[in-house]
Amino acid sequence: MQQAEKKQRGRPASSSATSHEQILDAVQAILTEKSVRDLTIEEVARRAGVGKPTIYKWWPSKFALVLDLFERQKIPTVRAPIGATAEEVIRLQVATTIEFLNGFFGKVARELVAEVQSSPDLLREYQERYIMPRRAVSHEVIQKAIASGEFRSDTDPDILIDMIYGPIYYRLLIRYKELDTAYGDTIVTHALSTVKKEKHS
Repeated sequence: MQQAEKKQRGRPASSSATSHEQILDAVQAILTEKSVRDLTIEEVARRAGVGKPTIYKWWPSKFALVLDLFERQKIPTVRAPIGATAEEVIRLQVATTIEFLNGFFGKVARELVAEVQSSPDLLREYQERYIMPRRAVSHEVIQKAIASGEFRSDTDPDILIDMIYGPIYYRLLIRYKELDTAYGDTIVTHALSTVKKEKHS
């Protein structure tokens, strides 16, 4: 199933691209009303005005549809502006992530996390297509900070990423308090206090 999905995934060429976008628009419209679990290919086809075979030509499952919707409207990848410190980039990345998760896609993210727990294949795909690419960007920022001396040489990038983003996704999923940029900024301050090199006068 995964090989077929990888072969078909991606924006189709020429006039087919219109139907492709209409289908993803239909998915987004349905998910404003229903959960990922309640989403059906039949309803997507009806809303998009296409046949089910058209959908299955590009996506093997509704989960693949939702992941493609995520990729179309994914959290913007924030890379380092020229001259920015790693701390500045991380704070910008965190603020951007929180703003994204406070909207429609925060709802969908919660539902996706719930759905993948019951399927190792779906969990792997969610990790490969959504989680790992974002971690790779953060990993690159941290490695450069280590090389430049901004962060301590014994900094573990994976642990630092978990320290920063773990609380954000915990609050997103549990929702016991508001997830806002002030909270994200506080997390970054505490996490980076463990890895920043002390400046000596």
